[in-house]
Amino acid sequence: MLTTGEPAQNWAGNIIFGAARVHRPTSLDALRRIVSAAAHVRVLGSGHSFNRIADTPGDLIRTDGMPRRVEVDPAGRTVTVSGGLTYGELAAELHTHGFALANLASLPHISVAGSVATGTHGSGDGQRGLASAVSRVELVGPGGEPAVLDRAADPDRFPGAAVSLGALGVVTALTLAIEPAFEVAQWLHVDVPLDAVADRFDEITGAAYSVSTFTDWHSGRATVWRKQRADREGPADRPADWLGGRPADAPWHPIPGMPAEFCTPQLGVPGPWHERLPHFRAEFTPSRGEELQSELFLPRSAATAAFAVLRELAAELAPVLQVSEIRTVAGDDLWLSPAQGRDSVALHFTWVKDTARVLPALGAMEERLLPLGARPHWGKLTTASPADIAACFPHLPDFRRVVLDHDPAGQFRNDWVTGLLSAAEPPAAGR
Repeated sequence: MLTTGEPAQNWAGNIIFGAARVHRPTSLDALRRIVSAAAHVRVLGSGHSFNRIADTPGDLIRTDGMPRRVEVDPAGRTVTVSGGLTYGELAAELHTHGFALANLASLPHISVAGSVATGTHGSGDGQRGLASAVSRVELVGPGGEPAVLDRAADPDRFPGAAVSLGALGVVTALTLAIEPAFEVAQWLHVDVPLDAVADRFDEITGAAYSVSTFTDWHSGRATVWRKQRADREGPADRPADWLGGRPADAPWHPIPGMPAEFCTPQLGVPGPWHERLPHFRAEFTPSRGEELQSELFLPRSAATAAFAVLRELAAELAPVLQVSEIRTVAGDDLWLSPAQGRDSVALHFTWVKDTARVLPALGAMEERLLPLGARPHWGKLTTASPADIAACFPHLPDFRRVVLDHDPAGQFRNDWVTGLLSAAEPPAAGR
């Protein structure tokens, strides 16, 4: 076990955590001792968040030193995995057993528990966020006591257990749904007119198992990245000119100037699911954290209106925006999932690493998109107040009740979580 007083920071370096101590336990017993002795605890996964969701003045715990656990249940079609493992590590081992996850995020470098807790997702009209694969959560809760929340056994609380913002305890293991392994081929269409993206959005997002569209909003052009699943969509073919665009004739990286070899194989070369569904290779670091990120989830029905807003704001966004990605996410039943209760369009923004310049542009964008039903990603930058965010999530009061019941003393809360839960507090009687 490592305990250090050195400061920790997130992946991008825009957040320096204020923890008095940083721990990296190597056993369950050590983890339980740390939690039992601490007044306030937060957990840091891969650090790929851009706000203070993981911050604490108390004890910060990293779980990537915990014993590795990947237990495949072929009959039950599940895998139980230690929370500190990355998706890249899990996927590679799962594939050796002949199984796959239905969905992966663009980065395989992120931790399983951290990704699930913040509502991280991939893309696809029929694909739900990563947390929707979870059926069981094992954690170390208040006082260092172990706890389990299970979808079948705890139907009244489980919708708040997967996307939990770290407010229920230290997640030690998750059980995820799996399916037989499959192959994917990736095609890119460049110079697709943005008018076509808006006018034929359903056709674009329905063109493959997973589809991402990249644009800068001011050039009038986009690149559409199709991930075609071989066992469902047939053999991959080099696509003809499509929607006014043309097929890419060389590998491509979403951020201008970044090496394309960081990306997973493209140009229609089929390969294993875990080497194609992410945008980036597990063996490469896609960038050095020289960026900030934000993301908004809107009802799919609001996509065309949101695109119009972003094109109107394009000149204001251009000086600080590196690239924007459009993805789709199927609705789910998890209380704090940004796609809860509705099929969604997710608008992701990769900004330059300059918070002072980015926040005014982000604020102008959110001012226009929040009234359309936008929900901010839990791990990204936002200018929205806790009250504004609370208004976006109708089940936040339900989540608040579960948190207060599970951790009444607030051992796993920080100012960020407390502010959010306070915004969901019902008004006092007589008010």
